[in-house]
Amino acid sequence: MSTPHRSPRRRSLLGSALAALITTVAVCAGDAVARVFPYGHRHRSVNDLGNQFVPFHAHLWDLLHGRAEGGLLLNWQSGYGTSFLPDFGTYLSSPFALLVGLFPREDIDLAVYVVTVLKTACAAAAMAWLLRTQRRGPWWAAGLLGASYALCGWSVIEASYNPMWLDGLIALPLLCLTGEWALRRRRPVAAVLVVALCWTANFYTAYMATLGAALVLVVRVVLERPGVRERLRVLGRAAGATLLGIAVSAPVLVPLFLSSRQAYPGWTRQFQPVSWPDLFARMLPATYSFSSPALFLGTGTLLLVAALPFHRAAPVRSRLWWAGLTAAVLLSFQWTPTHLAWHLFATPNGSPYRQTFVLAGVAVIAAWTGLAAGLPGPRALAAGAALLAAAAVAADGSTLTTTWGYGLFCGGLALAAGAWWCVRRPRLVLPAAAVLALVLVGQAAATTAFGHRGKLAGLDDYPAWGPAHATRAAALAGAEGWPAYRTDPSRPALSGNDPLLLGGEGGAYYSSHTPDVYTRTMVALGAGWTSRGRNVQSIDNPVTDAVFAVGARLRPDGTVGRTQVPPLMTVRPPGPAPAFGDAPFRNQELLLGATVYEAPVSPGLCRAGTETFLWAPEYNATARLADGPAFRLNGNAPRNRAALQPLGVSRGASSTLVFDAPAPPRWTLSCLDRARLDAAVAALRATAATSLRVGSSQIRADLPEGATGTAVLSVPAIAGWSCNGRPAGAHLGLVALPLDGRTLTVTCTFRPPGLLPGTAVAGAALLALLAVPIRIRRLRTYRTSDAMHGVQLPRVGAGAVEE
Repeated sequence: MSTPHRSPRRRSLLGSALAALITTVAVCAGDAVARVFPYGHRHRSVNDLGNQFVPFHAHLWDLLHGRAEGGLLLNWQSGYGTSFLPDFGTYLSSPFALLVGLFPREDIDLAVYVVTVLKTACAAAAMAWLLRTQRRGPWWAAGLLGASYALCGWSVIEASYNPMWLDGLIALPLLCLTGEWALRRRRPVAAVLVVALCWTANFYTAYMATLGAALVLVVRVVLERPGVRERLRVLGRAAGATLLGIAVSAPVLVPLFLSSRQAYPGWTRQFQPVSWPDLFARMLPATYSFSSPALFLGTGTLLLVAALPFHRAAPVRSRLWWAGLTAAVLLSFQWTPTHLAWHLFATPNGSPYRQTFVLAGVAVIAAWTGLAAGLPGPRALAAGAALLAAAAVAADGSTLTTTWGYGLFCGGLALAAGAWWCVRRPRLVLPAAAVLALVLVGQAAATTAFGHRGKLAGLDDYPAWGPAHATRAAALAGAEGWPAYRTDPSRPALSGNDPLLLGGEGGAYYSSHTPDVYTRTMVALGAGWTSRGRNVQSIDNPVTDAVFAVGARLRPDGTVGRTQVPPLMTVRPPGPAPAFGDAPFRNQELLLGATVYEAPVSPGLCRAGTETFLWAPEYNATARLADGPAFRLNGNAPRNRAALQPLGVSRGASSTLVFDAPAPPRWTLSCLDRARLDAAVAALRATAATSLRVGSSQIRADLPEGATGTAVLSVPAIAGWSCNGRPAGAHLGLVALPLDGRTLTVTCTFRPPGLLPGTAVAGAALLALLAVPIRIRRLRTYRTSDAMHGVQLPRVGAGAVEE
């Protein structure tokens, strides 16, 4: 037989379960209507979802199953060796990400989709639980509002293809919950651990969620606690728990922040607020725009928010504070200083309103505050409906509105108003709640489907794992020879991170942390890029293959080309330090240490028997030899840079260079003499390391006796490498160590910058955290002792009741 004190908890669980169920149904229904993967033939993986996030989750799968080259600190497979901990902290540190390991690897797209839906459902459940924690109210209403939060436009349109952002959607109610614990002087240790979990899962959206939770707590404190001193104590407890939690996550955060500072700068732009008609238009269902805030929240919830200022059952102060906070957060979207504050003081490269989920959370809490005080009367509902109607009229001047959007909004508003009115009658509670749920599901599903249509029309899309992926992956696995040589997936690529997705150890790498030194080194050698330098492409060139020990390269026809290359560590003779210039072919020769190219015999014509290579970084069309096939160069500056392109073996006069569009302002044709290259490779092999042992973040090489000059490791000279106990040097962008003729063994180890300081900070935070329960225990002991002598102390600690 259940006890009365358990009943509220069970109702809260029911509300959370209802929220998760409604959310799951709405998301899956919207995807099914749009006929996107896994419900139809349309691609779900748009933009960075297919280019970055799915490949990174595939690499996580490999790590979990012991199949990856590298470990948590270093990724040997991308960018010819790059730091992995910052990428892990940016894309994969959510506990939900581990679930991909339960799926077959060929179902990695399905695994990411399931994780995405699960995160969205958990955000709904967490919000429903928070609402019931803040104030008692109908469990089914908490479930509906929790689902409305998780199904906001930002979630189903933007975060759905940026799955790590959904950790922020979960973090907001969890961080607000830690604020409730601070308000009631409860669970100080749990609060720190929750903050640490949120900031580790995704620091970017956790930062925004922390700002939102702080605003919510300020209003809660003002309304619930009298006196400045008591309010400051609550805020102090919350701030202490937050700072300790962030400190606990420092081993991930500090390397991540330092890596961001060392990344290629990419794109910067000035913030431009959207027009007010566009802003109001995004409140409607079934709208899409990449550059405006997705404010859709569900008409039933919006009606409660709009009715709050007129809701006489709620105290006046409560109405003013919560309505004011909601309006203030909305206005902050349109002012540059507050926009920058929301985004860590840097306008994002992509969609500029990534904090929109915070507004959804604040609005839902405001709606619950009014509902928990009592059901809104007909006047309040009418006034709220009038406000929403005015907003819809104001949106009429926007090009973002749709007929479907207005129809769903108006129909949903009428049904929601009637349902909230009918809830007053006990017999109609169940059918009214069902109507509200159906309105929410219908509007959210339509918004989801409409978002898919807009994204597929305006963004790049990538296919789910299929026969093309399987064929390439099998070819790469069959050619694998690491660490004796690298196997490169090459171009054309299926994604920006094919080495992670398909296998091998290639040059392609796309991340927010793409190192500046790597991008500049590869560009100096003739590499192409997309995403303004953050998505570096592999170079299909035998000279750079020799430099980076690429002994096997996947060809466009699915076969693998093999060649003999030097090992990962070579020795270069003594001499002055070389420096790159502007000519990529000369730069390749500098790094190789030999002259292997010759100039054309006449403009656009190489000597017969030499291999022809074209460098035209701004050219955006096809080029070819007159007697050969055409090759596409993608030089759409500044977003894209065309890669150095092999055109084939020259046959003499019949192999003149042909541009199929007007010639670019700068281009160079160079002719590779394969015999010279073979001789250069043989010379490097003769003085290279005699044996290699490669670990997850370390490489050990044995050198020939008496080696002098410079030992060069064919790995980008990113920060964090040390060789033989001292910081590594650099040779034309690669890791290097000067040799004195006595060094027989070189051991190079990689440790991400900031890992040790971050670990020290986390250790200190954990020691401070361990002191909390000790202090609580002592205070309880003193309280018991003093109580025996007739002295009373205030209750503190994890088990204390609300003050």
